[in-house]
Amino acid sequence: MSGDIVVVVAGGPPPHPASALAVSPGATVIAADRGLDHALALGLDVAEVVGDFDSVSPDALAAAQAEGLRIERHPAKKDATDLELALDRAVALGAGRVFVLAGEGGRLDHLLAAVLLLGSDRYAELELDACVGQARLHVVRGERELEGDPGDLLTLLALGGPATGVCTHGLEYPLRGETLEPGSTRGVSNVFSSERVRVWLERGVLLAIRPGEAT
Repeated sequence: MSGDIVVVVAGGPPPHPASALAVSPGATVIAADRGLDHALALGLDVAEVVGDFDSVSPDALAAAQAEGLRIERHPAKKDATDLELALDRAVALGAGRVFVLAGEGGRLDHLLAAVLLLGSDRYAELELDACVGQARLHVVRGERELEGDPGDLLTLLALGGPATGVCTHGLEYPLRGETLEPGSTRGVSNVFSSERVRVWLERGVLLAIRPGEAT
């Protein structure tokens, strides 16, 4: 299935109901622990379940086992979150694109760890995107083109080190070969000036965030 799309449904708080609309038909769905309950609530057909299963509902797990889904069980005392294990499974399947569905809120440490995980070098060969609540996240390595509506907000944050030679096209406040440092707010709250935005950089990793509507 090399190059195919894999959807990873995270545990924790449930994803926004509308996030399922962004799932491509035919994508392989991997549920991370309680993500199985979330995936079923969204009407997604799950292919595999990964985790230590400390938060998934017993009924959902039993149904998955009865249906013959692939179940990858890990011990509770482990060195990686269920989301990380699910992403690693997507890599093992040969995915080219991975789309993560996750909820907002819950434990702050879990949320930060999940967002930072997206920029890991282990996933450098993936085109990686996520829905976290109403926000859309895109990992940018080299170059990405993003679609939106004029007036949409877009924030660019450096992950894991400086992002150098950052350039943009289609934003109200263009960047022209700039360096964004981790912890800097230089790339916060830019604005789509067209329906397509291009972001590219010479070195490093960027997280492009479209925060969605304020609630």
